[in-house]
Amino acid sequence: MLREKKLGIEMSRPLTTSSSDLHIIYEDNHLIAAEKRVGQTVQPEQGKPTSLEEEVKLFLKNKYKKPGDVFLGVIHRIDMPVSGLVLFAKTSKALTRMNEIFQKREVEKFYLAKVHNRPPIEKEIITHWLRRDEKKNMTKAFDENVSKSIEAKLEYEMVEHDGKFSILKIKLLTGRKHQIRAQLAYIGCSIVGDMKYGAPSSNKDQSICLHSYELNFIHPVKNEELHLKSNLPNWIKNIY
Repeated sequence: MLREKKLGIEMSRPLTTSSSDLHIIYEDNHLIAAEKRVGQTVQPEQGKPTSLEEEVKLFLKNKYKKPGDVFLGVIHRIDMPVSGLVLFAKTSKALTRMNEIFQKREVEKFYLAKVHNRPPIEKEIITHWLRRDEKKNMTKAFDENVSKSIEAKLEYEMVEHDGKFSILKIKLLTGRKHQIRAQLAYIGCSIVGDMKYGAPSSNKDQSICLHSYELNFIHPVKNEELHLKSNLPNWIKNIY
């Protein structure tokens, strides 16, 4: 049984849904948060299915019967094979302030991951130096500062281990491209399905078992604490 108290999980329910299976987690006059599905991009890309940004825009246009284009600011992104929570701004004011909050690292970002093996330590902050290879769209981790590398930190806690796989709750302390994937692979815990970073096989749906689970921050306009959580991914609900 998944240890929900240790994970701090509260199952959230979609605020509303549409025929496109869009799940809205939170909405007010300034912000809107939705769940991205596996295989979906955050922003439109040529040759890709309808993006989450396009779905949320359509949702707002229909809900409020808005003529013309709808403003929606993209605050952050998650990779195409990753699922979970994505936050957007409904106004330019909110977008500017949220960009500042993210740049100052005043947002707590938590992910869930199903990984191969057991981590060397059950709870730890790990630091590596990451170097991007844009041609291969990969990030490589090093123990020390190497040429063209940047520092990356995350904190993980092992929630469960079944002898083969582990469930980790991850607090992202820096925001680097493919950071979680590269750092976990470096310590011998490749994310399940992530063949690019050492997993032995892919998942049938081309996903990787990494899920954007929680965002905590001070609301940019209301100046109140905001705690957003997505639903649990199926690979957690179906394991136990």
